[in-house]
Amino acid sequence: MSEASTSTPSSAPNGALDDRAIIWFDIDNTLYSASTKISQAMGDRIHQYFLDMGLEEEEATTLHHKYYTTYGLALRGLTKHHDIDPIDFDRKCDGTLPLEELIKPSEQLKQLFKDIDRSKARVWALTNAYQPHARRVLRILELEDQIEGVVFCDYAEPNFACKPEADYYHQALRKAGISDAKKCYFVDDNRANIDAAQKLGWNSAHFCEKGLETVEGGKIKQIGMERGTATPDNGAKIIADLEELREIWSHLFTSSTKK
Repeated sequence: MSEASTSTPSSAPNGALDDRAIIWFDIDNTLYSASTKISQAMGDRIHQYFLDMGLEEEEATTLHHKYYTTYGLALRGLTKHHDIDPIDFDRKCDGTLPLEELIKPSEQLKQLFKDIDRSKARVWALTNAYQPHARRVLRILELEDQIEGVVFCDYAEPNFACKPEADYYHQALRKAGISDAKKCYFVDDNRANIDAAQKLGWNSAHFCEKGLETVEGGKIKQIGMERGTATPDNGAKIIADLEELREIWSHLFTSSTKK
C-alpha cells in the first residue's frame, strides 16, 4: 500500500531528534463547524459523480454509502472497483466547493493555535482530503502558519491509504518523524477515526457537535449517535468545542492561557 503524503519533510530543522509531542488536527468538520453544511455540499457532488458514471439513482446511493463505510472514503471504493481518475474526482467534488462563501477565519481558533506551547508540542494536520483542498481550507481559516505539516491522501498514488486504516496512522508517524504513539494527541470529528487512533495508543479527542447534522457516505446523520450506550469506553475524550483542549491537554498549552 502506498504511503500517505506530507507537504513538509519529517526531520527536525537542526537534524536532531525532536522528542516533542504532536497535536494532530483533522481538518474538515473539525477546524470548522458541521453547521456550515460543507459535508452536505460534498455529499451532493459525490453522488452526482456516481450518477455521471452512468449508475442509476438507487445503485449510486447504495455504492456511495457502501464505499464510505467499507473504506472510510468513497473515493477509495471508486478507485478499487471502477476505472476512474481520482484527480478528476477531486477537481469535480472538492474543487467546486464554495468554501470561501461557507467558512471564515475565527480569531478564537487562531488564538487557540497560537497558545499551544511549541516548546512541548508540534502541530500537524491529518486529513483524508487531497492536498489542494487541505491547503485551501487552512488558507481560508488563516492557519497555514500555525501548521508544521499536513499529512493528506495522495489521490495520485494507486491504493492510497486513508483514515481509519492503521497504515495511515503508521505512515503519519514516519512522515512526522515520531515513533512514540503516546506522544500523539489527535482531534477528529469522525468516531471511527478516533477509535482507530486510540487502538494504536494515541491520545484522542472526539470533536462531537452533538445534535447537528452531517453527511457521511451520502446519508444524513445526527452527530453524536455513532456509538450506542453498550459500546465499551476506550478512553477517548469527547469535546463539543476545540477550546476544551486547553483543559484536557493543559500541559501542551502555555501556562498563561490555561483555564
